[in-house]
Amino acid sequence: MTAVTRPWPAGSSTGIGSMPGTDPDEAAAVVLGETVGLPHLPELPERGAGADMVGRAAALLAELHVDLQPSGWRVVARGGADERRADEMLRRDLDALEIATYGYTGALKVQVAGPLTLAASLQTESGSAMVSDHGARRDLAQALAAGVAEHVAEVQRRVPGAEVVLQVDEPMAPRVLGGTVPTASGLATLRAVPREECQALIAEVLQASSSVPVVHCCDSEPPLGMFRAAGAAALAVDVGAMPTRAWEQIAEAVEAGIGVVAGVLPTDPPDADLPSVAEAADTLRRPWTAVGLPVSELADVVVAPACGLAGWSPDGARGVLNRLREVAEAVTEDAAD
Repeated sequence: MTAVTRPWPAGSSTGIGSMPGTDPDEAAAVVLGETVGLPHLPELPERGAGADMVGRAAALLAELHVDLQPSGWRVVARGGADERRADEMLRRDLDALEIATYGYTGALKVQVAGPLTLAASLQTESGSAMVSDHGARRDLAQALAAGVAEHVAEVQRRVPGAEVVLQVDEPMAPRVLGGTVPTASGLATLRAVPREECQALIAEVLQASSSVPVVHCCDSEPPLGMFRAAGAAALAVDVGAMPTRAWEQIAEAVEAGIGVVAGVLPTDPPDADLPSVAEAADTLRRPWTAVGLPVSELADVVVAPACGLAGWSPDGARGVLNRLREVAEAVTEDAAD
């Protein structure tokens, strides 16, 4: 088995990205205090448009501008108040992160919506979905890649002791590949984008910076082979939702040296009762061993929630991160036995 190259230590935990509340300083302090080995830049969508996953990524686009229309985010000739607000909120988040990580050394994760998800969520100037236009998809991926490179460099400048991990969120990838993205009317679906093109678009973003690239998709059957081919160094998945055939792809990835970020705690509905430490650990251990992966490799897995925590209460979200610390300890102990 190929050794996993990872900047995070054994027995790490992390969040997927979003957190509850509107205070960046508080969110950053909670993340730094409650996660182990792989803290992340919190996203706070409760602040409104521009703090959501799509608006946040749109604010990073190099030489492309966006504006919020009644139908959603749209590419426009000149940026306006919506774009400035999104950029200001991201800067405020980075200020809070810089304060919370003073003196920090180690892995540090940032998240961005991927080119497929962004193309399925943004509109062209004419109002059509960007994912429906080949040229628009290409231009968007190039603009996102350039913006991500600048963003990673800024995080590295603010937190000089960090090794940046870039998580590219692609919840819409299966729908883009499968041709199930709805049209604006909702009465039809857009044509599927070829797999080779999807792979190339993701690869452009993953390879744009010196960060360690992770691709996250919480679909029950994420296109893991495509993510690997695009250059993902680790795969972030909801392990409780995946069927055996998806786990077989995980086994192939692990044997090839690809890391895993395992969503072991369900996040829907918000503030639901959490599984016990033993139950959450078994959500990972049982399918892991069923596909022939050795228990000794479990310490390399980063444990996480299945998805973001934006809908949770602050106390509930803190409880999730605390439970993940305990699960990481239990899984590491299993690996050592």
